[in-house]
Amino acid sequence: MADRISKQTTIQEEVSLEGVGLHTGKEVKLTFKPAPENTGYVFVRADLEGKPQVEADVSYVVNTKRGTNLDKNGVSIQTSEHVLAACVGLEIDNLYIELNSSEPPIMDGSSKYFVEALEKAGTVEQDADRDEYVVTEIICYRDENGSEIIAMPADEYQVTTMVDFGTKVLGTQNASIDHLSEFKTEIANSRTFSFLHEIETLLEHGLIKGGDLNNAIVYVDKEISEETLKKLRVAFNRDEISVKPNGILDNLTLHYPNEAARHKLLDVLGDVALVGTRIRGKIIATKPGHHVNTEFAKKLAKVIKAEKRNNVPKIDLSQPPLMDVNDIMDTLPHRSPFLLVDKIYELTDTHVIGMKNVTMNEPFFVGHFPGKPVMPGVLQVEAMAQTGGILALKSVPDPENYLTFFMKIDNVRFKRQVVPGDTLIFKLELLAPIRRGICQMQGYAFVNGQLATEAILMAQIVKSK
Repeated sequence: MADRISKQTTIQEEVSLEGVGLHTGKEVKLTFKPAPENTGYVFVRADLEGKPQVEADVSYVVNTKRGTNLDKNGVSIQTSEHVLAACVGLEIDNLYIELNSSEPPIMDGSSKYFVEALEKAGTVEQDADRDEYVVTEIICYRDENGSEIIAMPADEYQVTTMVDFGTKVLGTQNASIDHLSEFKTEIANSRTFSFLHEIETLLEHGLIKGGDLNNAIVYVDKEISEETLKKLRVAFNRDEISVKPNGILDNLTLHYPNEAARHKLLDVLGDVALVGTRIRGKIIATKPGHHVNTEFAKKLAKVIKAEKRNNVPKIDLSQPPLMDVNDIMDTLPHRSPFLLVDKIYELTDTHVIGMKNVTMNEPFFVGHFPGKPVMPGVLQVEAMAQTGGILALKSVPDPENYLTFFMKIDNVRFKRQVVPGDTLIFKLELLAPIRRGICQMQGYAFVNGQLATEAILMAQIVKSK
């Protein structure tokens, strides 16, 4: 994870914009709202009972036809990428994106209007540090159609897209940004595009109800018949439509000769946002599209998760600890045989690292498989919780006057057995700032450099005297 610490951000106030969904044709209102630390990007369906939320998470991608579409428990969000690209491009970390329909407004087919709205709302720094995934080796995804996306080490989040549609009207194009600060001026206003043959198919299937010729560049890649022109005039409510010399319909003027490649870069940023963490590295996308983008995002998310889980704390067990067992007993009320943490090596406002030597003399081995002694999983979780208790009690000035009580345990997984002679290393990190005595932590227990146990723990700090 990052060695350059910066703070998370959200927006200062709510801001709304209205338009039509490209595929639904429905009038829709989108409202950006400030969100707490560690929220990420969350879509909220204000038109449905209970205002269900759909996190911008690649695991919710259900299809990528004409956009990146998410679905969580039957609640859908269509065409998420242009909104998410604006959020990433302005380096905003936490946002609620509230909609009264399944699809954000298409606006002009770019991210420009979302950027303007977010800038109007202003950004505010939050207390929590940003989490950033640093790419240290090449991560690659390619499909059978010759599309390929690679992430490689770099000092900044950089993106290059290379497109080749094999048509005369739209040949090979490239676009790049070396820093996210370039997004607003170089990429945000690049509009979506289509080929005439795709438009004809979409019209036949009634799939571009909200499309008018102000929100898509249409490349004419075939002879255009009078019958097709007639259909287009009706569909787009225009008296006249013709083809410009550069092979696009005459509804609009290109912002850049390589606007298609720039829009593909915008899509890559929006789709890779579904990984859920900031990235420091360079992405090179050859012939990208929503399917390959999201498959790459799934692979990257898996790599990040595995690295995070196997991110074994590097501590020197030969060095004096920050707290020995006597210091721990001054803080925690637990005593033998139920004190399950021996030493604390690191303790900050947001994380703690502790250790337990598992010996054959543990009282639980007497009855827990005497012929094949294994440390009970529940006691591993208890040991993790006691280590987390040290972190929780750091938030009060007189920890000896407080107790921590379990409220909830989630996502517990046991990965390997813990046996006599093992040294357990515990790492617990706050998932959110401690508020009203409630402490939520992600806990890991490692043995011999490998993950043994993980869980999300919630505890409450309560005054005992």
